Formats: sequence, structure tokens, C-alpha cells
Amino acid sequence: MRHTTLKPFPKDFLWGASTSAYQVEGANLIDGKGPSCQDVKKVPEGTSELDICADQYHRYKEDIALMAEMGFKVYRFSIAWSRILPKGTGEINPKGIEYYNNVINECLKYDMVPLVTMFHFDMPAALDERGSWSNPESVDWFLEFARVMFENYGDRVKYWLTINEQNMLTLVGPMIGTMVLPKDTKNVLKEIYQQNHHMLVAQAKAMALCHEMLPGAKIGPAPNISLVYPATCKPEDMIAAQNFNAVRNWLYLDMAVYGKYNNIVWSYLEEHDALPTFAPGDAEALANGHPDFIAFNYYNTATVEADDGTVVEGGDQQSSKGITGMAKTFPNPNLQKSQFGWEIDPIGFRATLREVYSRYRLPIVITENGLGAYDKLEEDGRVHDPYRIEYLAKHIEQMHQAISDGVEMIGYCPWSAVDLVSTHEGIRKRYGFIYVDRDDFDIRTLDRYRKDSFYWYKKVIASNGEDLSPEFTVE
Repeated sequence: MRHTTLKPFPKDFLWGASTSAYQVEGANLIDGKGPSCQDVKKVPEGTSELDICADQYHRYKEDIALMAEMGFKVYRFSIAWSRILPKGTGEINPKGIEYYNNVINECLKYDMVPLVTMFHFDMPAALDERGSWSNPESVDWFLEFARVMFENYGDRVKYWLTINEQNMLTLVGPMIGTMVLPKDTKNVLKEIYQQNHHMLVAQAKAMALCHEMLPGAKIGPAPNISLVYPATCKPEDMIAAQNFNAVRNWLYLDMAVYGKYNNIVWSYLEEHDALPTFAPGDAEALANGHPDFIAFNYYNTATVEADDGTVVEGGDQQSSKGITGMAKTFPNPNLQKSQFGWEIDPIGFRATLREVYSRYRLPIVITENGLGAYDKLEEDGRVHDPYRIEYLAKHIEQMHQAISDGVEMIGYCPWSAVDLVSTHEGIRKRYGFIYVDRDDFDIRTLDRYRKDSFYWYKKVIASNGEDLSPEFTVE
């Protein structure tokens, strides 16, 4: 559909950006914080440890002031579970409570909405030792954590996200460093989807608890959504695309919105003797967890063909090779790739927004979208990143098209506000509007520098998305 006149972005549209605690805060074992699974894992060779990251724990005021300078209406960040509850349950760490009170209040000082992610890849290590999400008690652990957050921050936080990229925890958990498999596991697929089931129940109960404790607040899921194309017009490839869409995307949103397992995924699990076990009350809990909006992270689309028996499973969030018997990924010849090999598909962003809204009819906020690249700090303190400006401009343009298609959008939070440590590619893979002076093995000054994209995004926000031209003013 070609629009002769585009509808404007909503007047109260939430422009901002995102980070996560374990990737940006540092200070991972100070002021009473307990270790998380990220703190005790072996980091990929050639990448930074997570003890300092961007040191936002000590520099949050500076970072939030820079975000305010850009004109942010919202800042999406996560609360580190083990900073609040060092052992995952039980004793509360007052300094952890104080830290996030300070962050939230700093946002509000600039009229910036705090959009809080409850869980972003950082299960407390003490709970990992008790089985992590494989333990049915994990539902209660998460609910206890949610209650502590709602009690301490619910008077000021009105937007909550449950679990970041739960589909990636399920599909590529070992790559992220979050998957704990019991030693006696015989059916790995069944174990993985039992853990996924516990997360789904925990999410549903947390949404219900939020509505009970905080009647004026809104809460939603935050999966990583990647619309799947068929490689050709062969019917077999169309079936493969439907399969992969179901396993990668719709399982998580169907459950969040409707409280029911996607039928294609259920059939797949049944075929592999991997159906999850429901505890008493699970079905009722899943049916009662109603989101107020849908948040999702978007980086690109996926393309698949019918599995010919040669699928080798694996990969990261955006490079899965497919699923045996379901679909085999296919390199899309129509798309460019980033420096890190991720396909770039702005039009696919519009297509994804249209499909998600058509299926669920809930408001949408984008909680990640960005370009990882090798940024360079010049001698004059400038960072020239026209490639990031181009990437974001094309995606915002397609989001504008989606709004004109009738998609209800409430916010856009690209990844990331500041440079941080990427999950398995270190800080050399930079996403931020704000450059952090360090590399993977040299901490240097940790000083902040405004990239060209900083000034450009400031202009975009000031124009409420109307001015996407590459020109900008350095102040």
C-alpha cells in the first residue's frame, strides 16, 4: 500500500532508547549485589568481562542527562534481580533498592518515562544453583521479585516489561549464557520447553499481580520478533515459513495475549515427546495474564525453505540455522548485511508491525532496534556514524508507514542509549548514541562522547519523527 499522505506520529509518542543492567551497569559485585548467571559465566573468547561494562552504576546521572539532552521521552532499562535480591529470594538489598530509586527519580526529574524490564538475561547465580527455570519454584521466585519491584517502584513506574526475549532464552539459551540443563536430562527439547513453560506461567502471574497491585500501570511481554519469509513461492516453503514463524514468534505472543499454546508449536512438541507438564493452576494463570501492550525487539527478518534433512541447529538471536523437520534458514539475496553479518530489512520492520498488530490488536512499543558497528573515536572527540543514521532513518520511516497502515504505536526505544557490552560480541560491537571510551581489554577513561547519531536523533525527536534527513546541527 502506498500512502499519498502519512499520518503523523502520536503527539505523546515515546521516543527514547534501551539498555540492560548486566550489559551497561558494571559494579557487578559491589554494594551488596549478588552474582548473576552473567557474572559467573565464561565470557566468549576475545570479549570483555562484565564487571565494569559502561560503568553506568556510577555514571547514571551523566548518562540520563545526556538522554535528556537528546530529548528522550522514555528510557527503557532493566533491574538486576540479584542487585535487589542477592540470593534471588529472601533478604532484600537496601542499596540495590536505593540505586534504582535514584535511577527512576533521575528519569522523572527530566520528565522521562521509566520503562522497566523485569528480567533481562540475568538470573541470580544462587537460583541457577537451584535449577534456574527448570525448577518449578522459579515461578514463585519471579513473582516474589515482581512483588518487591512493584512495592518499591510502582508509585512512579507506570510501564513494565516482563521477560526480555524469552524466545531467545528458549531457542539460543546456551549462546546467551542463560540455559541450565539438569545433569540427568535425557530429552533436551522437553526440558527446554518445560523451562519455557515456567517462564510463561511466571510472566502471566506477574502481569496479573501488576494489575492487582498497580491498577494504573501497564505491562507487556518483550520477545524478539523476526517475521519469517518463505524462500520461494513453493508451497513447501510457505509451510516452512509458517512453522518457523510459529516456533520463533507466535508461541510467545499467542500465550501472552490469549493464554494458549500455538497449535503448530504444540504439534511439534507432541511429535518429539516434549510437551510441557502443567502444574495445578497453570492453565488458569495463563488465561488470566492479560498484557496492556506488546513490546518487541526487531533487528531483521528471517527467510526459510523446507528442511531437506540438512539443518544444523545453532546460531545467535539473528543467525539461527533452522529447526530440524520444520524449516531451514535461507540467506535473503535482496538484503544488505551489517558489519557483523546481520541482515538489514527496514521494509520487513513495517511488515512485522502490520502482522503483529493484525494478529493481536494491542498497542506496540519497540524496545530494541539498532545497528552494531565498529565505531571510531576521532582525535577531535567526534564519532561519525552515518551508517547508524541511515539504518535508523529507514526503520523510522517504515514505522511511520505502519502507523499510516493503522498500526497503533506508542513508543520507539532503539538499542542502545549508550555503548555497552554485547551479549557475545563484546563492546567492540557498538550500538549507542553515546560513545563510551573503552574497548574490550582497555578500560581507558570511560568518558562519554556524543556521536553524530546523537545529534541526529535529537532532531528526529524534536520533529516528532517528521525530519529524518541526514543533516543535523552540532551544538
